[in-house]
Amino acid sequence: MNEAARWRIGLVVTFIALLEIATRLAWINPVSFIPPSRMAVSAWDIITSGQYTIDIVQTLGSALAAVALAVVVGFFGGVLLFRLPRLRRVLDPLLLSYYAVPVFVLYPILIVIFGLNRWPLVGIGFLFAVVAMAVNTLNGLERVPRVLLRTARVCRLSTLDEIRLITFPSSLPFVFTGIKLTVVYAFIAVVAGEFVLSGSGFGYQIAFAYNAFDNPTMYGLMLLMLVFVTTINGLLRQAEKRLYRRIRREAA
Repeated sequence: MNEAARWRIGLVVTFIALLEIATRLAWINPVSFIPPSRMAVSAWDIITSGQYTIDIVQTLGSALAAVALAVVVGFFGGVLLFRLPRLRRVLDPLLLSYYAVPVFVLYPILIVIFGLNRWPLVGIGFLFAVVAMAVNTLNGLERVPRVLLRTARVCRLSTLDEIRLITFPSSLPFVFTGIKLTVVYAFIAVVAGEFVLSGSGFGYQIAFAYNAFDNPTMYGLMLLMLVFVTTINGLLRQAEKRLYRRIRREAA
């Protein structure tokens, strides 16, 4: 573990400890905000009781489906925009203003298309995340050093070798950033959609607990969601590091 990681963990632990002290001493209203230790106990009770297992599985399944679709479509969309500059000039204003439009207004249209099931929420997650993946893929491809591409042509590398040895390693940091943003955006969109547009799922149960003044359940579910998303991003970070090491070994 490097020094930066130790500092991050220390800051998180310090923040949690301060929240615990503030709530225990009633510096923060304990009725509206319970101590982090009680949140952890509630989260554990939720997991062991199995009461919300179906809702958790539904939300995770919808979010992961949205992530998979957004990563695939966004990646190939970014490649297409890179290969077709005229198309990119046409779509640039739309991409720049994309997140100024609330995608949730499209939910009624998605219901008409997919019906009253989980797919409209998957569509919301996909629409919210796909542009982040496409833009980061495009940025990565644009930052491939041109001198390396000219060297590949001089060396008469095949298209596959050029992608494997030059294009992919050079654009990889941006592609992985796009994947991590896609995970975050998809989970945000799906859970937020469940808050107001669904009758089941993680977001719905959090909203139900909030309206019922059931703070332990609400904060326990929120903590579980935070742990899930953090774990997924941590796994992606580890995969990214391993891929970097493999690419460096192959280059050497």
